[in-house]
Amino acid sequence: MPRLLPRAGQRARNTWRTLTSMGTALVLLFLLALGAIPGALVPQRSLNASKVDEYLLDHPRLGPWLDRLQMFDVFSSFWFTAVYVLLFISLIGCLTPRTLEHLRSLRAVPVAAPRKLARLPKHATAAVTGEPADVAAAMGGRLRGWRRTTRTTDTAVEVSAEKGYLREFGNLAFHFALLGLLAAVAVGKLFGYEGSVIVVADGGPGFCSASPAAFDSFHAGLTVDGTDLDPMCFRVNDFRADYLPTGQATSYSADIDYQAGDKVAQDIWQPYHLRVNHPLRIGGNRIYLQGHGYAPTFTVIFPDGQQRTQTIQFRPDDQKTLLSSGALRFDPPAGTYRDPDVRRKNQIAIQGLFAPTEELDGTLLSSSFPAMENPAVAIDVFRGDTGLDSGRPQSLFTLDHRLMEQGRLSKVGRANLRPGKALDLDDGTVVRFDGAVPFVNLQVSHDPGQVWVLVFAMAMMAGLVCSLIVRRRRIWIRVTPAGPGTVNVELGGLARTDNAGWGDEFERLTGRLLAGFAPEQDTAATAGAGTKESR
Repeated sequence: MPRLLPRAGQRARNTWRTLTSMGTALVLLFLLALGAIPGALVPQRSLNASKVDEYLLDHPRLGPWLDRLQMFDVFSSFWFTAVYVLLFISLIGCLTPRTLEHLRSLRAVPVAAPRKLARLPKHATAAVTGEPADVAAAMGGRLRGWRRTTRTTDTAVEVSAEKGYLREFGNLAFHFALLGLLAAVAVGKLFGYEGSVIVVADGGPGFCSASPAAFDSFHAGLTVDGTDLDPMCFRVNDFRADYLPTGQATSYSADIDYQAGDKVAQDIWQPYHLRVNHPLRIGGNRIYLQGHGYAPTFTVIFPDGQQRTQTIQFRPDDQKTLLSSGALRFDPPAGTYRDPDVRRKNQIAIQGLFAPTEELDGTLLSSSFPAMENPAVAIDVFRGDTGLDSGRPQSLFTLDHRLMEQGRLSKVGRANLRPGKALDLDDGTVVRFDGAVPFVNLQVSHDPGQVWVLVFAMAMMAGLVCSLIVRRRRIWIRVTPAGPGTVNVELGGLARTDNAGWGDEFERLTGRLLAGFAPEQDTAATAGAGTKESR
């Protein structure tokens, strides 16, 4: 038992050293990027649960295996979280000792000159007039931007200088910024939320972000319970879309009014021109214009003359022509049918297609252009129990086929209609198509870490540029007496990181250091294996 404890401690130390090495951090970073690929290629439940269900139906063998591996929930999966956490630990454990070492190097004085400077890759000698201390002080003063120190021995005066400490600082800044970037993304996932809602334009009812239930879809962070959403209200006054003759959209924009904060209680509206990729920013929220479509308006006039009107968005099935499908359900007004069972059996449902620019192939309706130039609808009208009283959730765009199979909902009419045209049913009910208005899809995103993501990304770039541009250099100057009023100057240079260009730089530096001193003899400079003499 006593022998097991040292072995366990040794294994723990080895594991920690391996985990906190830079190589391990790079491997984990690569695994994190590799793990994000399925999140981009496979539909995710947090973004579109219906797409995931459709994928499972289309791939009955592969889909369940992917589901077991959490490929439809990549960014909340246990394996992605494990890599994320291990990368945090690895970076912290790797950067802490490097930072301490860098701080010690900043406080340390440049190292003393080697005993034989001639063995260095860069070397130069010269004989000049002057005293050793004066020559060393003058040359040291010309090393601006270098950290330097002067040492005096029994036989010589030595100047040690070094520069390029910003290289390691930039390297550390890059990795700390990467750590901060990962932390900012994690904060956004914990405390952020994202909701989408369809808002009908041209006098539609608008939208207020009072709770998650007000959104059509809402994705909350792990710590968001939906009770502290920022109060905001929107209404869309106008929507415009520009298209090429081929039907390809060139721009979307919407004129909206909005309220936020205290202005909601004061009922003060502010205008804004919302465009794609130009979100409205309110505090920490961003409101994006994501897409658009059309919401047809139908009026049902019941046999007693009472009527109901609805404007409901249809789902664009063809993104090129915006041919859309949808459904509406109408409950008879109060008093039309006194018996609840009779009223339920006389509900009206409409299901059909909407074409912004009508194109007929016989009686089959299609659309030839996405702009609303010649709108028309092709509808099937049903009478019976539409399921409004059942409490069972139904699709906004299709009727419940089970009601038709059970005979509770029967088709009573079919027609192609243009705005203002109507379909008369056998009991005197009239279904009229009144036209259509655009709708827009707004996305409200709240990400408290977004600004910090930008800050850390810029810091990463700055640190990377600094570590690539700055180069570590060392130079030593040894001044020894050669005779009355004469000294020998010996210079040695060493590139600690990148040797590229150091030969020319050393020659320029040597020329600047020796400039102004009266030479007593030839100056010789050596670079690497070769020797260059200058007179």
